Amino acid sequence: MSLVTSRLEILKEEDKKDLDVARISVDEESDAKRKLYIESYGCQMNFADSEIVASILRENGFATTSKIEEAELILLNTCAIRENAEQKVRNRLQHLVPMKKKRQQVKIGVLGCMAERLKTKFLEEEKIVDMVVGPDAYRDLPNLINEVEDGQKAVNVFLSREETYADITPIRLDSNGVTAFISIMRGCDNMCSFCVVPYTRGRERSRDPFSIVKEATELYEQGYREVTLLGQNVDSYKWKGVNGELSTTNFANLLEMVALINPDLRVRFSTSHPKDITDDVLYTMKKYDNICKYIHLPAQSGSSRILELMNRTYDREWYMGKIDRIREILGEDCGISQDMITGFCTETEEDHQDTLSLMDYVKYDYGYMFAYSERPNTPAAKKLTDDIPNEIKNRRLTEVINKQQSHSLSRNQMAIGKVHKILVEGFSKRSTEHLCGRNDQNKMVVFPKENFQKGDYVNVLVTECTAATLIGKAVAEVLV
Repeated sequence: MSLVTSRLEILKEEDKKDLDVARISVDEESDAKRKLYIESYGCQMNFADSEIVASILRENGFATTSKIEEAELILLNTCAIRENAEQKVRNRLQHLVPMKKKRQQVKIGVLGCMAERLKTKFLEEEKIVDMVVGPDAYRDLPNLINEVEDGQKAVNVFLSREETYADITPIRLDSNGVTAFISIMRGCDNMCSFCVVPYTRGRERSRDPFSIVKEATELYEQGYREVTLLGQNVDSYKWKGVNGELSTTNFANLLEMVALINPDLRVRFSTSHPKDITDDVLYTMKKYDNICKYIHLPAQSGSSRILELMNRTYDREWYMGKIDRIREILGEDCGISQDMITGFCTETEEDHQDTLSLMDYVKYDYGYMFAYSERPNTPAAKKLTDDIPNEIKNRRLTEVINKQQSHSLSRNQMAIGKVHKILVEGFSKRSTEHLCGRNDQNKMVVFPKENFQKGDYVNVLVTECTAATLIGKAVAEVLV
């Protein structure tokens, strides 16, 4: 796989997903005779959206299956963030051609960001696709399926300024029964020059806090012990009350509302835009032990010149100041991760060195690293030239990855000799004699299973580590 178009990640070994394999739907217990198979590509928002789709279609007689050969409806929920992400979907569709020829009654739909970007053009390019549906049109799926079953091609890529799916209870498709995603807002108003999200997911709109708290409460009552609040930019969450219910709820307020459900319900969130995360959010995190001390804070570059071209609205020094504030309020142990792009338009060696030196300053716990991939119709594609050769993008990306690998190891070594409160998520991928779960800083910890069960909180003394995983043993000591 070429590094130039791949999203490369430094993740915990126990938590790492194979990026070439999509998440697929599970076998759902149901009397429904119609079978639905969903593959989800890309970000956590897409996985959460697939759970909404499954819920909508359950009300219309479908049950999910993990066996594609059983399905009469196949949906691919797609990502358009990079060319490589779109190519994965096209390759997958080509693999489905023989099955479609053999079982012509099977209907195939493309959902999500790639559907929104290409619209009706997708039907022309991929002949086996029957239906194209954008992220805000999932309520229309039953009608679109009827159109397809009547022999027509169906398209709905309408972007809404109101849709949040707040009243729909998701079906947890890829669940361990312990952790779950809750979508709190949709869309993005940040016009980063490299990004297609504002065009594929529309403008920002926040879901009402009451439905969010209700969903989190129901999850806790069902045995879940951790929720992750999702949005393209969670820190810009804002809900204005109507009819005197509330004045305005911001993200710090929402965090507190969810944290107060139960002290045994852990709360995480993703993603934060550096310009929007406030001291109020940081102090709320500090106030509640069950809000995890971990922040994903994408930098994208360490060069002020490149950040300006990216329209990130902050410079290098401002970002470093935000890191300082996080460390000041939440301490050196707070986990911080990054997104970083190498080879953006006009990037020089000096710009690249600025990125490496920013990484040295922050010492991120882990990161998501990309080589720049120009996306059609973005401001960068219209106004800038993708002028960095692939071999240079490749080399710079490798240097960023190597730097992160070193920092991940050193940050993990800081955990050795300390006791961490771990929420057990299940067996280790390597052994059923070991369990795994995350600590406060979102790092995966592996330890002998003894008599512990999934969903338990366990105090684990970390005794060793790799750059990706902490390893330890359960102890009786109270976490300090």
